[in-house]
Amino acid sequence: MKKAQSQKVQTTEESIRNYSLESLQLTLEYLCSRNSGNAGEEMEFTQETVTDFECRLSEVVDLYQHRIQWLLQDSRKVFGVIKGTKVGLLVDVSHLSYGPRLLDFQKNLLCLIDEQLCYKKQLYCLSFSTEISPLWESPKTINVHVLHEARQWVQELEPGQGCNLLKALRHVLPMKELNSLVLIVGSCPDQSFEMLCDYAQQCTLGRKVQIHTVTYDCSNPASIAFLKNLAEAGGGRYHCYSSKGENFDSSDFHLLLQESQKAKDLLKSIKQSCQERVGGLLGSKRADVSIAFANTAPSSFFQKPAKHKAALDIQTPGILTKTSADWLKTYGLKAKKLDLYQILAPSAFSPVEDFVPILKKTVSSTLHEKVMTQFEWYDGTVKNIHVDVPVLYNYQKLLAKMVRIYEKRIDWLSVASRRIWGSVCERRVVVLVDISVTNSTYISHIQDCLRLLLEEQMSNKDYFNIIAFGSDIVPWQQELCPSQPENLEKAWRWVLGLECKGSRNFMSALRRAVEVDFKDKDKHKSQGLYLLTTGIPDQETHTISAYVAEACRGLDLQLHVCLFSVTEGTDSSGIIPARYASPRETAIAFKEIVQAANGRFHWFGEAGIFESDDITSIISEMEKAKNYSQKCAFLVESLKERSVNQSVKPLTPEGHSNVLMRNEEKKPQKVPSPKPTAVLKDVKDSHCAERNTPVRVLAWRPPSAKAGIPPAQTIKEWPQTENKGKHKPRKQPEFSVSVFYTEEGRNVGIIHQKYPKAMCVRKSVCSVKLPEEEEICSSKEWLSKYSIKKLKLELPRLMFGPSCTHQKTTVESLHKKVSAKYCSIFPSVEINGVVKHLHFQPKELEAYTKQLEKVLQRYIQRVQWLLSGSRRLFGTILEANVCVLIDTSGSMGPYLPPVTKELTSLIWEQLRKNEVRFNLLRFAENTESWKETLVEATDESCHDAVQWASTCHAHGNSCILAALQKAFSFQGVEALYLLTDGKPDTSCSLILKEIERLIKKQHIKIHTICFSCADRGAVEFLRKLAAQTGGRFHCSSGGEHGQLAAHRILTEGLDDDDYPVFPYFEGDDLKKLTEEVAKARSFLKQAKSWRLLLEKWNTNQKDDSGFQKSVQVNSHHIYIIVYV
Repeated sequence: MKKAQSQKVQTTEESIRNYSLESLQLTLEYLCSRNSGNAGEEMEFTQETVTDFECRLSEVVDLYQHRIQWLLQDSRKVFGVIKGTKVGLLVDVSHLSYGPRLLDFQKNLLCLIDEQLCYKKQLYCLSFSTEISPLWESPKTINVHVLHEARQWVQELEPGQGCNLLKALRHVLPMKELNSLVLIVGSCPDQSFEMLCDYAQQCTLGRKVQIHTVTYDCSNPASIAFLKNLAEAGGGRYHCYSSKGENFDSSDFHLLLQESQKAKDLLKSIKQSCQERVGGLLGSKRADVSIAFANTAPSSFFQKPAKHKAALDIQTPGILTKTSADWLKTYGLKAKKLDLYQILAPSAFSPVEDFVPILKKTVSSTLHEKVMTQFEWYDGTVKNIHVDVPVLYNYQKLLAKMVRIYEKRIDWLSVASRRIWGSVCERRVVVLVDISVTNSTYISHIQDCLRLLLEEQMSNKDYFNIIAFGSDIVPWQQELCPSQPENLEKAWRWVLGLECKGSRNFMSALRRAVEVDFKDKDKHKSQGLYLLTTGIPDQETHTISAYVAEACRGLDLQLHVCLFSVTEGTDSSGIIPARYASPRETAIAFKEIVQAANGRFHWFGEAGIFESDDITSIISEMEKAKNYSQKCAFLVESLKERSVNQSVKPLTPEGHSNVLMRNEEKKPQKVPSPKPTAVLKDVKDSHCAERNTPVRVLAWRPPSAKAGIPPAQTIKEWPQTENKGKHKPRKQPEFSVSVFYTEEGRNVGIIHQKYPKAMCVRKSVCSVKLPEEEEICSSKEWLSKYSIKKLKLELPRLMFGPSCTHQKTTVESLHKKVSAKYCSIFPSVEINGVVKHLHFQPKELEAYTKQLEKVLQRYIQRVQWLLSGSRRLFGTILEANVCVLIDTSGSMGPYLPPVTKELTSLIWEQLRKNEVRFNLLRFAENTESWKETLVEATDESCHDAVQWASTCHAHGNSCILAALQKAFSFQGVEALYLLTDGKPDTSCSLILKEIERLIKKQHIKIHTICFSCADRGAVEFLRKLAAQTGGRFHCSSGGEHGQLAAHRILTEGLDDDDYPVFPYFEGDDLKKLTEEVAKARSFLKQAKSWRLLLEKWNTNQKDDSGFQKSVQVNSHHIYIIVYV
């Protein structure tokens, strides 16, 4: 205990091991071993022994308090104590914003580097939001330069959007050098807890990697619980910090407080025993002391009121409380008319488009570019907004005021009995209390929860009852009783006598409450059931959900669940519950039950509220207000940028404008032409005739200094016929007009009856918008809407028109073909043997590359989706009435377990989710169907189908024809999904002929699935069978390599145009999509090479001295040969 200073450099776990009550021999067992009396029931201790024991206990408590004070200083208060010697620092920047918050965060990180990380051996730094930004490629050994770079990196951190924690872990966990990861997160990660936990456990299997999670200034209870559970699942440590001091929690604090509480309880027990004895001796019975201490220690974790068994202090609420959903109907943004779109509606205008006949196209108004800002509306359309800064400023002030009201509501929901029960809103209430044997350790805490409920929220109710349940049901009263003070006091006295026993027979208690207490539930309104429990019920979740949904349907009756998660280590030892589930699984099960009962879910523990539907509703409204405020800031910022751009435009000085006007006045005015007369018309015709006569000019010849070229012929020697053919008059555009007089004087109006043909205009790169959600359709159908051709992104058609063709003309004097003069100012490429010119600019090719990369990324996401879940084996189920045929012949023996697993996934992921009517059929020598008809995909039927599929076993031969014939007999079936691993036992041609006969009677598609088949004949048979019926062929091979290739392309980018490549897919859906991907990648590669060519060409064109001379002398062109 004298080594307090050296203790500080240790971790809390090491400190507890060295200075715990057991290691210092300060336990009750050690005290009993120093008994100075005989070995009878009485134990006697001298006054000196007891005093010494108490002094040592007091010193240990002080030592723990000093350790706690030390942990609350400097960087340890913000981030805790960092373990490990080779540390990876992962910093979430999604929660930051510019201003004091960012500066404080950077200051705390710099303090962490200077106080803790500088003493480590190696360091790796990475910041993440939607994307990751590592400081180094690999961990660096700590030295002065590395620490300087780390400090510089902290000072350059910028806020981001999104919290992609999974991507950050994927980047860091493969680094074998690190033995400690520090995750500093300020918002809820984008991925689920199960996904992150599974990935972390898989990557750290067999390695000693400590994961230390830190929640920095996070007000979301769900995020705090998320990271706490992530650290506990990986055996790591967690730390929660709030700059306002509202939420502070740490695994180090739990260990110290737990040990400190043990010492205090032991001191209290000894002092109470000393007061009962007079003199210098302390006597007690060994068994009584041991049992009393054993019963005291675990319950000491929960804070008890001073008078646990005292009478109730009943409070009378002023008004009946409301749920947050009902409260928001009055105080929500929409109710207060503070919805952003309500505020902007008077100043929002739809874009104006109209058809201009003379242009033969629809033209959009461009007025918004000068005085308005384009803004995306809630329905996805774009509106032109007139930005009124004072209105938006006042609106932001009102939003801030509403956020403060919402914060007060959250604070109100987080204190007193509402922290445990939420808000009890109904007039008639039945409370269900879990008193199973696993709750025996903390029954006093459950009683205190009921005490708070009776004191604070039950006095203004009409009727109430309490039902305790373990294996048996113990109701307080046989029916509902009025909520009078005397009844509340009687209920409390009854609660004090409860004893824990049995398991959690929740279903019996629920049925008793619904069928007895609420027997006339259809005659009353505002009725609620409140369940307080610590674990999962004995019955299946779907059974309880179905019963609750049926009982509450059409009635004003809800079931609300209050789940209490106890600290690990406080459960009754040796007690095995009837059903076990982790806290997360238990929460998921009760959420499903609550959803069926239209109720609310409330999850709390010693650390606070983990999840609450009431609080979540308020937080979502606060997030909406924050989003609206950010959009207002964007509108104001866009207005500022426009004003700045207008102010910097060059303006003509006033003096210069006068000069320009004077110069224009001095110019001679053009004399107007006289009115047309017959004489003038004859003169004009004669001038035109003279102008059309042949003009004697010298013939043009290309510049050349070669002596072998004969001189150019004079114009007299040229035949007249050649001159006629070579000088063709330019064809004028054809159009006709109709002229008429208007009613106002001699004004003339014109109507165009025939418009001139539009000139050929080069196509521009259009912006592409692809759906984010995956459509349930085949690849053929999907590509019919989103292929490169449909999106008008085919490179040759986009880049080259009729005017791009390379022209060559035969020159008689040179006896060869010579390129046109303009060929020297454009680079050339060869497309399928035809030389064409590149008229596009690098910026246009860059825009095309950007759009094509966007399309290519969407294609690869579609490939990933097709390779995920049950779609990897079975493909996508498209029809609403299907039958799945499974081959269970002997050859399927090794593959039947994975097929059964994938079939289960298919049932729940596609059939149940999309409400597909289905049936299952397995075949070997004989056929056996699950049902005689197609059935609806309900929870019960899916459970039954999964159970039936698990009984499949491999035997016999493959009788495919009989299975198909039986499947055709099902009424209403639209498609069959046939999974097999080889050829049928009968003739393939016989099956094809029989199927051709069957589909003439009823057209049913057959989608074939080839599973682990090496026989090419069997593959071709399945392909023909699918094609014959209009179905699709699917092959499960190559899925793993395809997923890896898609993942690498999405994560590593599209810098390498040729690698990685997808494996060859034989299935129709994946084959068509990967071919489109290959086509897009080839276009992308061509566009990049052409862009480099144009940049080089433009650079050379600027060099007038060297490059132009070489062009004139050598007449070289740059060619790229492309075959499309």
